[in-house]
Amino acid sequence: MTKKILGIDLGGTSVKFAILTINGEIQQKWSIGTNILDNGTHIVPDIIESIQHRMALYGMTPDDFLGIGMGSPGAVHRGNGTVYGAYNLNWKQIVEVKEPIEEATGLPFFIDNDANVAALGEKWQGAGADDDNVVFVTLGTGVGGGVIANGQLVHGVADSGGEIGHITVDPKHGFDCTCGKKGCLETIASASGVLNLTRKFSEEYAGASELKQRVDDGAEITSKEVFDLAKQGDDLAEMVVEEFAYYLGLACSHLGNILNPKFIVIGGGVSNAGEFLIEKVRNNFSEFSFPNVRETTHIKIAELGNDAGVIGASYLVKTGVIN
Repeated sequence: MTKKILGIDLGGTSVKFAILTINGEIQQKWSIGTNILDNGTHIVPDIIESIQHRMALYGMTPDDFLGIGMGSPGAVHRGNGTVYGAYNLNWKQIVEVKEPIEEATGLPFFIDNDANVAALGEKWQGAGADDDNVVFVTLGTGVGGGVIANGQLVHGVADSGGEIGHITVDPKHGFDCTCGKKGCLETIASASGVLNLTRKFSEEYAGASELKQRVDDGAEITSKEVFDLAKQGDDLAEMVVEEFAYYLGLACSHLGNILNPKFIVIGGGVSNAGEFLIEKVRNNFSEFSFPNVRETTHIKIAELGNDAGVIGASYLVKTGVIN
Protein backbone atom coordinates (compact mmCIF):
# COMPACT_ATOMS: atom_id res chain seq x y z
CA MET A 1 0.00 0.00 0.00
CA THR A 2 1.24 3.48 -0.86
CA LYS A 3 2.10 5.35 2.29
CA LYS A 4 -0.20 8.09 3.59
CA ILE A 5 0.42 11.42 5.28
CA LEU A 6 -1.34 12.77 8.36
CA GLY A 7 -2.04 16.51 8.21
CA ILE A 8 -3.09 18.56 11.24
CA ASP A 9 -4.42 22.13 11.38
CA LEU A 10 -4.32 23.37 14.98
CA GLY A 11 -6.68 26.23 15.77
CA GLY A 12 -8.02 27.96 18.84
CA THR A 13 -11.47 26.38 18.49
CA SER A 14 -10.79 23.04 16.86
CA VAL A 15 -8.02 20.73 15.69
CA LYS A 16 -8.58 19.45 12.15
CA PHE A 17 -7.01 16.17 11.03
CA ALA A 18 -6.80 14.50 7.62
CA ILE A 19 -5.27 11.39 6.13
CA LEU A 20 -3.97 12.24 2.67
CA THR A 21 -2.20 10.55 -0.20
CA ILE A 22 1.26 11.77 -1.17
CA ASN A 23 -0.50 13.62 -4.00
CA GLY A 24 -2.47 15.73 -1.52
CA GLU A 25 -5.82 13.97 -1.88
CA ILE A 26 -7.85 13.86 1.34
CA GLN A 27 -9.10 10.34 2.11
CA GLN A 28 -10.37 10.79 5.66
CA LYS A 29 -10.82 13.83 7.84
CA TRP A 30 -12.11 14.60 11.31
CA SER A 31 -11.78 17.19 14.05
CA ILE A 32 -11.75 17.55 17.82
CA GLY A 33 -12.30 20.54 20.07
CA THR A 34 -9.26 22.48 21.26
CA ASN A 35 -9.07 22.29 25.06
CA ILE A 36 -7.17 25.42 26.09
CA LEU A 37 -7.74 24.94 29.83
CA ASP A 38 -4.77 24.63 32.21
CA ASN A 39 -2.49 26.71 29.98
CA GLY A 40 -3.25 24.50 26.98
CA THR A 41 -1.55 21.47 28.53
CA HIS A 42 -4.28 19.14 27.20
CA ILE A 43 -3.80 20.05 23.53
CA VAL A 44 -0.82 17.86 22.59
CA PRO A 45 -2.05 14.81 24.58
CA ASP A 46 -5.49 15.20 22.94
CA ILE A 47 -3.85 15.28 19.50
CA ILE A 48 -1.87 12.12 20.28
CA GLU A 49 -4.95 10.33 21.63
CA SER A 50 -6.99 11.25 18.54
CA ILE A 51 -4.26 10.02 16.17
CA GLN A 52 -3.96 6.71 18.02
CA HIS A 53 -7.74 6.28 18.18
CA ARG A 54 -8.17 6.86 14.44
CA MET A 55 -5.29 4.58 13.51
CA ALA A 56 -6.92 1.80 15.52
CA LEU A 57 -10.33 2.60 14.05
CA TYR A 58 -9.02 2.39 10.48
CA GLY A 59 -6.77 -0.60 11.16
CA MET A 60 -3.65 1.41 10.35
CA THR A 61 -0.18 1.41 11.91
CA PRO A 62 2.75 3.86 11.79
CA ASP A 63 4.17 1.77 8.93
CA ASP A 64 1.29 3.02 6.78
CA PHE A 65 2.45 6.65 7.08
CA LEU A 66 5.31 8.80 5.80
CA GLY A 67 4.92 11.24 8.66
CA ILE A 68 2.83 13.92 10.34
CA GLY A 69 2.66 17.60 9.42
CA MET A 70 1.04 20.38 11.42
CA GLY A 71 0.27 24.06 11.19
CA SER A 72 0.11 25.96 14.48
CA PRO A 73 -0.60 29.52 15.55
CA GLY A 74 2.19 31.41 17.24
CA ALA A 75 5.92 31.62 16.71
CA VAL A 76 7.07 28.19 15.53
CA HIS A 77 10.65 26.98 15.86
CA ARG A 78 10.66 24.49 13.03
CA GLY A 79 13.90 22.74 13.96
CA ASN A 80 13.03 22.14 17.60
CA GLY A 81 9.34 21.60 16.91
CA THR A 82 8.32 24.09 19.59
CA VAL A 83 5.69 26.82 19.65
CA TYR A 84 5.79 30.07 21.59
CA GLY A 85 3.24 32.82 22.07
CA ALA A 86 0.16 31.05 20.66
CA TYR A 87 -2.12 33.04 22.94
CA ASN A 88 -5.37 31.78 21.44
CA LEU A 89 -4.22 28.31 22.59
CA ASN A 90 -3.28 29.63 26.04
CA TRP A 91 0.34 28.73 25.19
CA LYS A 92 2.17 31.59 26.88
CA GLN A 93 5.44 29.72 27.32
CA ILE A 94 7.48 27.55 24.93
CA VAL A 95 5.55 24.33 24.27
CA GLU A 96 7.15 21.11 23.07
CA VAL A 97 5.08 19.68 20.21
CA LYS A 98 7.37 17.64 17.97
CA GLU A 99 9.09 15.51 20.63
CA PRO A 100 6.00 14.10 22.41
CA ILE A 101 4.14 13.42 19.15
CA GLU A 102 7.13 11.66 17.55
CA GLU A 103 7.70 9.65 20.72
CA ALA A 104 4.06 8.55 20.93
CA THR A 105 3.57 7.75 17.22
CA GLY A 106 7.03 6.75 16.02
CA LEU A 107 6.55 9.00 12.98
CA PRO A 108 8.62 11.95 11.74
CA PHE A 109 6.88 15.22 12.56
CA PHE A 110 7.05 18.57 10.75
CA ILE A 111 5.57 21.87 11.91
CA ASP A 112 5.28 25.45 10.69
CA ASN A 113 3.14 28.51 11.34
CA ASP A 114 -0.51 27.97 10.39
CA ALA A 115 -0.61 30.84 7.86
CA ASN A 116 2.51 29.52 6.14
CA VAL A 117 1.04 26.03 6.05
CA ALA A 118 -2.22 27.29 4.54
CA ALA A 119 -0.13 29.12 1.93
CA LEU A 120 1.56 25.83 1.04
CA GLY A 121 -1.83 24.18 0.67
CA GLU A 122 -3.12 26.82 -1.74
CA LYS A 123 0.17 26.78 -3.64
CA TRP A 124 0.16 23.00 -4.04
CA GLN A 125 -3.47 22.02 -4.55
CA GLY A 126 -5.40 25.29 -4.74
CA ALA A 127 -5.42 28.58 -6.60
CA GLY A 128 -1.60 28.67 -6.70
CA ALA A 129 -1.64 25.91 -9.36
CA ASP A 130 1.60 24.47 -7.87
CA ASP A 131 3.61 27.45 -9.09
CA ASP A 132 6.90 28.16 -7.29
CA ASN A 133 6.03 31.83 -6.68
CA VAL A 134 2.82 32.40 -4.77
CA VAL A 135 1.73 34.81 -2.04
CA PHE A 136 -1.24 33.85 0.12
CA VAL A 137 -3.18 36.56 1.96
CA THR A 138 -5.83 35.43 4.42
CA LEU A 139 -8.47 37.93 5.52
CA GLY A 140 -10.06 36.94 8.82
CA THR A 141 -10.32 38.72 12.15
CA GLY A 142 -6.85 39.97 11.25
CA VAL A 143 -4.73 39.57 8.12
CA GLY A 144 -2.20 36.76 7.81
CA GLY A 145 -0.40 35.06 5.00
CA GLY A 146 2.61 33.32 3.64
CA VAL A 147 5.15 34.00 0.93
CA ILE A 148 6.51 31.25 -1.32
CA ALA A 149 9.44 32.32 -3.52
CA ASN A 150 11.29 29.92 -5.82
CA GLY A 151 9.35 27.05 -4.25
CA GLN A 152 10.38 27.88 -0.67
CA LEU A 153 8.52 29.53 2.18
CA VAL A 154 10.06 32.86 3.20
CA HIS A 155 10.62 32.71 6.96
CA GLY A 156 13.10 35.50 7.57
CA VAL A 157 15.86 35.61 10.19
CA ALA A 158 13.38 35.56 13.08
CA ASP A 159 10.55 33.57 11.47
CA SER A 160 8.67 36.84 10.92
CA GLY A 161 8.70 36.79 7.13
CA GLY A 162 5.26 37.07 5.54
CA GLU A 163 3.70 39.35 8.19
CA ILE A 164 1.44 40.73 5.47
CA GLY A 165 -1.12 42.09 7.93
CA HIS A 166 1.47 44.52 9.26
CA ILE A 167 2.37 46.18 5.99
CA THR A 168 1.87 49.86 6.78
CA VAL A 169 -0.62 51.34 4.32
CA ASP A 170 -1.86 54.49 6.14
CA PRO A 171 0.83 55.73 8.56
CA LYS A 172 -0.57 59.24 9.13
CA HIS A 173 -4.29 58.74 9.53
CA GLY A 174 -4.64 54.99 10.03
CA PHE A 175 -6.11 53.03 12.90
CA ASP A 176 -4.01 51.86 15.83
CA CYS A 177 -2.94 48.22 15.50
CA THR A 178 -2.56 45.65 18.27
CA CYS A 179 1.11 45.33 17.25
CA GLY A 180 1.75 48.87 18.45
CA LYS A 181 2.00 50.48 15.00
CA LYS A 182 -0.51 52.68 13.21
CA GLY A 183 -2.09 52.07 9.82
CA CYS A 184 -1.35 48.36 9.41
CA LEU A 185 -3.20 46.56 6.63
CA GLU A 186 -5.06 44.36 9.09
CA THR A 187 -6.68 47.40 10.73
CA ILE A 188 -8.45 47.98 7.41
CA ALA A 189 -8.54 44.82 5.26
CA SER A 190 -9.96 42.35 7.79
CA ALA A 191 -13.29 41.63 9.46
CA SER A 192 -12.35 44.02 12.27
CA GLY A 193 -11.04 46.46 9.67
CA VAL A 194 -14.42 46.56 7.94
CA LEU A 195 -15.97 47.58 11.26
CA ASN A 196 -13.25 50.23 11.80
CA LEU A 197 -14.06 51.73 8.41
CA THR A 198 -17.81 51.49 8.98
CA ARG A 199 -17.60 53.44 12.25
CA LYS A 200 -15.26 56.02 10.69
CA PHE A 201 -17.40 56.72 7.63
CA SER A 202 -20.67 56.53 9.53
CA GLU A 203 -19.65 59.50 11.69
CA GLU A 204 -19.33 61.71 8.61
CA TYR A 205 -22.19 60.26 6.56
CA ALA A 206 -25.51 62.14 6.37
CA GLY A 207 -27.38 60.39 3.55
CA ALA A 208 -29.92 57.57 3.48
CA SER A 209 -28.32 54.21 4.30
CA GLU A 210 -29.50 51.04 5.98
CA LEU A 211 -25.96 50.49 7.25
CA LYS A 212 -25.93 54.01 8.77
CA GLN A 213 -29.24 53.30 10.48
CA ARG A 214 -27.93 50.03 11.95
CA VAL A 215 -24.81 51.76 13.27
CA ASP A 216 -26.83 54.58 14.81
CA ASP A 217 -29.18 52.05 16.43
CA GLY A 218 -26.22 50.29 18.04
CA ALA A 219 -26.89 47.04 16.19
CA GLU A 220 -24.21 44.33 15.95
CA ILE A 221 -22.74 44.48 12.46
CA THR A 222 -20.62 41.88 10.66
CA SER A 223 -18.29 42.32 7.72
CA LYS A 224 -20.54 40.00 5.70
CA GLU A 225 -23.51 42.30 6.26
CA VAL A 226 -21.49 45.29 5.10
CA PHE A 227 -20.48 43.52 1.87
CA ASP A 228 -24.03 42.27 1.30
CA LEU A 229 -25.41 45.80 1.70
CA ALA A 230 -22.77 47.13 -0.69
CA LYS A 231 -23.84 44.57 -3.28
CA GLN A 232 -27.40 45.88 -2.84
CA GLY A 233 -26.27 49.44 -3.51
CA ASP A 234 -26.18 50.85 0.02
CA ASP A 235 -24.16 54.06 -0.37
CA LEU A 236 -22.32 53.95 2.97
CA ALA A 237 -21.51 50.25 2.58
CA GLU A 238 -20.14 50.94 -0.90
CA MET A 239 -17.85 53.63 0.54
CA VAL A 240 -16.53 51.14 3.10
CA VAL A 241 -15.88 48.44 0.49
CA GLU A 242 -14.17 50.88 -1.88
CA GLU A 243 -11.81 51.99 0.89
CA PHE A 244 -11.18 48.37 1.93
CA ALA A 245 -10.36 47.38 -1.66
CA TYR A 246 -8.17 50.45 -2.15
CA TYR A 247 -5.83 49.58 0.69
CA LEU A 248 -5.83 45.84 0.00
CA GLY A 249 -5.01 46.53 -3.66
CA LEU A 250 -2.25 48.93 -2.57
CA ALA A 251 -0.72 46.29 -0.28
CA CYS A 252 -0.95 43.67 -3.02
CA SER A 253 0.90 46.04 -5.35
CA HIS A 254 3.73 46.25 -2.80
CA LEU A 255 3.86 42.45 -2.66
CA GLY A 256 3.78 42.28 -6.43
CA ASN A 257 6.44 44.93 -6.96
CA ILE A 258 8.83 43.29 -4.48
CA LEU A 259 8.22 39.61 -5.28
CA ASN A 260 6.51 39.44 -8.68
CA PRO A 261 4.76 36.15 -7.82
CA LYS A 262 2.68 34.33 -10.40
CA PHE A 263 -0.35 34.51 -8.11
CA ILE A 264 -1.49 36.52 -5.11
CA VAL A 265 -4.18 34.32 -3.59
CA ILE A 266 -6.80 35.95 -1.35
CA GLY A 267 -8.46 33.68 1.21
CA GLY A 268 -10.09 33.78 4.63
CA GLY A 269 -13.66 34.51 5.63
CA VAL A 270 -13.77 38.06 4.26
CA SER A 271 -12.80 36.76 0.81
CA ASN A 272 -16.24 35.13 0.65
CA ALA A 273 -17.38 38.45 -0.79
CA GLY A 274 -16.00 36.90 -3.98
CA GLU A 275 -15.44 38.61 -7.32
CA PHE A 276 -17.42 41.64 -6.14
CA LEU A 277 -14.49 42.44 -3.85
CA ILE A 278 -11.61 40.91 -5.80
CA GLU A 279 -12.34 42.85 -8.99
CA LYS A 280 -12.06 46.12 -7.03
CA VAL A 281 -8.80 44.89 -5.49
CA ARG A 282 -7.44 44.03 -8.94
CA ASN A 283 -8.24 47.52 -10.22
CA ASN A 284 -6.29 49.17 -7.40
CA PHE A 285 -3.47 46.63 -7.74
CA SER A 286 -3.17 47.55 -11.42
CA GLU A 287 -3.04 51.26 -10.63
CA PHE A 288 -0.13 50.92 -8.21
CA SER A 289 1.86 48.10 -9.81
CA PHE A 290 4.99 48.31 -11.94
CA PRO A 291 3.88 47.66 -15.55
CA ASN A 292 5.58 44.29 -15.96
CA VAL A 293 4.21 43.14 -12.59
CA ARG A 294 0.74 44.28 -13.60
CA GLU A 295 0.92 41.99 -16.63
CA THR A 296 2.43 38.91 -14.96
CA THR A 297 1.13 38.76 -11.37
CA HIS A 298 -2.50 37.68 -11.04
CA ILE A 299 -4.87 38.03 -8.09
CA LYS A 300 -7.10 35.03 -7.45
CA ILE A 301 -9.56 33.83 -4.82
CA ALA A 302 -8.45 30.88 -2.68
CA GLU A 303 -9.98 27.52 -3.58
CA LEU A 304 -9.39 25.15 -0.65
CA GLY A 305 -11.31 26.82 2.18
CA ASN A 306 -10.85 25.04 5.50
CA ASP A 307 -8.84 22.23 3.87
CA ALA A 308 -5.86 24.47 3.06
CA GLY A 309 -4.28 23.85 6.46
CA VAL A 310 -4.31 20.05 6.45
CA ILE A 311 -3.23 19.91 2.80
CA GLY A 312 -0.38 22.31 3.44
CA ALA A 313 0.63 20.32 6.53
CA SER A 314 0.89 17.19 4.40
CA TYR A 315 3.09 19.12 1.96
CA LEU A 316 5.53 19.74 4.83
CA VAL A 317 5.88 15.96 5.15
CA LYS A 318 6.06 15.33 1.41
CA THR A 319 8.88 17.84 0.94
CA GLY A 320 10.59 16.96 4.23
CA VAL A 321 10.69 13.19 3.75
CA ILE A 322 10.79 12.66 -0.01
CA ASN A 323 12.80 15.67 -1.24
